[in-house]
Amino acid sequence: MPAERVHLVRHGEVENPDGVLYGRIEGFGLSERGHRMAHLAAASLAGSDIRAVVASPLQRTRESAAPWVERFGVDLAVDERLIEPTNAFEGINMRRDLPRRPDLWRHLRNPRTPSWGEPFRSVQSRMLAAIEEHWAAADGGDVVLVSHQMPIVMVARTVAGLKLPHNPSRRRCALSSITTLERRGDAFVETSYAEPAAELLRHAIDTGAV
Repeated sequence: MPAERVHLVRHGEVENPDGVLYGRIEGFGLSERGHRMAHLAAASLAGSDIRAVVASPLQRTRESAAPWVERFGVDLAVDERLIEPTNAFEGINMRRDLPRRPDLWRHLRNPRTPSWGEPFRSVQSRMLAAIEEHWAAADGGDVVLVSHQMPIVMVARTVAGLKLPHNPSRRRCALSSITTLERRGDAFVETSYAEPAAELLRHAIDTGAV
């Protein structure tokens, strides 16, 4: 029996004092607030019948998945298809460093592909394949897939019938947000979007902590 719902969960806040684009770089785990965000996300679905929790292989997603594993008593699985896309700007602070790196400017030539990393359609394809597989393999209940902003946005835009190219500054996928999908006929549809850690993040912004 396939799953009833698939919850796409973004990881929590990352410890990143230099403000670099960390992408797939190793060693970027959650901040203290990020761990709290992850716990809030898991707690928001308390009482749900979570049958499987699957995360991207990166540290921040595995750490964000830990509260789900603990709360719902399931093992953590890792799926490479949920990983952050490649990005030519990894390791730099875009605002501070890019103006001084003309060797990188060529990667900005085509934002519709995008030219700085893995194509949108590639991300879309692997994410949809992962969702389909984990949905079909579940023994009823719900499945949680812990991933990253851009991959989740690709799925959300796909099920909404929107074009994949977009303005990254307008993405709707907050830290520790939950985008929920259900199967309707032969396709997935988005049935809800929640930001369980919104108040925590808002407080941090109001107090100048971020």
